[in-house]
Amino acid sequence: QVQLVESGGGLVPPGGSLRLSCATSARTLSSYAMGWFRQAPGKEREFVAGINWLSNIMNYVDSVRGRFTISRDNAANTVYLQMNSLKPEDTAVYYCAAGLRVGDYVSESPSSYGFWGQGTQVTVSS
Repeated sequence: QVQLVESGGGLVPPGGSLRLSCATSARTLSSYAMGWFRQAPGKEREFVAGINWLSNIMNYVDSVRGRFTISRDNAANTVYLQMNSLKPEDTAVYYCAAGLRVGDYVSESPSSYGFWGQGTQVTVSS
């Protein structure tokens, strides 16, 4: 069982930045591909970004590419999501997820991730 705890959410004006962190209880974080998802009220959970265990493959949804950066520190058992140039449409609950790695593949499907955090609220508003 892997426990995930997100932090770093909050209220930020449009154009601002936030850095989300995901602390994990994994003994060996390198055994997992990691992802960030988000869910806005009335909408389905959406893939935001994913990173493979080697940190040499990162995937992003088109709406955040160039603004968000996912990274990981396997030694610290932590994953990050740096979010810049935030927009009101980025408002959502953000979830960290872990899935057992399958080669170097980074899945965008929630069903590929077996462990989830409780989420952290990000609100972009003036």
